[in-house]
Amino acid sequence: MSNNVKLTTEKKSPLDFLKHIFRRRASLDARKARAGYVFVLPFLLGIVLIYLPILIDSLWFSFSQISATSDGTGRLNIVSVGFENYVKPFNTPGFTEALLAGLQQLLFEVPAIIVFSLFIAVVLNQKMLGRAMFRAIFFVPVIISTGIMMDFSAGGQNDMSGAVGGETNSGTGEGGASEIISVLDVQQLFASMKIGGELVTYVVGIVNNVYNIINYSGVQMLIFLAGLQSISPSIYEACRIDGATGWETFWKITFPMISPMILVNAVYTVIDSFTRTNNPAMRFIQNAFALQPEMSTAMYWMYFLIIALIIVVVAGIASSFVFYQRKD
Repeated sequence: MSNNVKLTTEKKSPLDFLKHIFRRRASLDARKARAGYVFVLPFLLGIVLIYLPILIDSLWFSFSQISATSDGTGRLNIVSVGFENYVKPFNTPGFTEALLAGLQQLLFEVPAIIVFSLFIAVVLNQKMLGRAMFRAIFFVPVIISTGIMMDFSAGGQNDMSGAVGGETNSGTGEGGASEIISVLDVQQLFASMKIGGELVTYVVGIVNNVYNIINYSGVQMLIFLAGLQSISPSIYEACRIDGATGWETFWKITFPMISPMILVNAVYTVIDSFTRTNNPAMRFIQNAFALQPEMSTAMYWMYFLIIALIIVVVAGIASSFVFYQRKD
């Protein structure tokens, strides 16, 4: 009986209580981690069993010369040629120009898409009538631009451009009758503002390329919307009580809180811009694959390394102003 009394009246120290809480949290985190691995397991298996062998073979072929054997068995004769396939593209007419055109398209589209999608997300995050309908309207181009719908849409757009007398040259503002504005119009508008010609050309290119910018901003807009809706309304209420203006609230609260989404969207937009079918470099490499598969494979690997390097640079620049909110 006395032993039972001792057991019921025994007190735990604060250290034992903290250990118990930490053990429960650790076990909960471990269960969440295991559940996360279960969800990503099919993707990991696909990477290891399907894509990784293909990547290894592709890297091997980029250093080789492939030819069919003459015995009629259909086997391939693979001979190592070192870095010869990596040197040939730079001696091929049009490859360097296609890479530079792809980089120019990247520098032109990425800032415009990020700014536009952020602006639309802020507008659609406001309480207004028909907000869900407007969100669906801005996301419709993402669905239309997939697969066969993209080919049909591009064909219809080209037919319309030819019908009105010419096509717009994206990024340069030069084109036929399909242009919305011209460089001369913007120069006359900004004549008294002492704005450089490069900025005028950039603005003209954005306006004339507004269809593609809207078309490629749907996913980024949804990511920004998710980030905006994760901000606690009490923060904005405290700002209003302190007398902060909408401009101050955006730059002091909204922009820092969604800066991680800016980083995500910047990386996503860079990858999407480089892997798009209308990218000049992608078109050039795909056309070269039918003629020289080995050299084209080396082009793909060089293209991949360029993309990876640009992503590292963009992520490094964007991460310098990213703000992560602490949950504790």
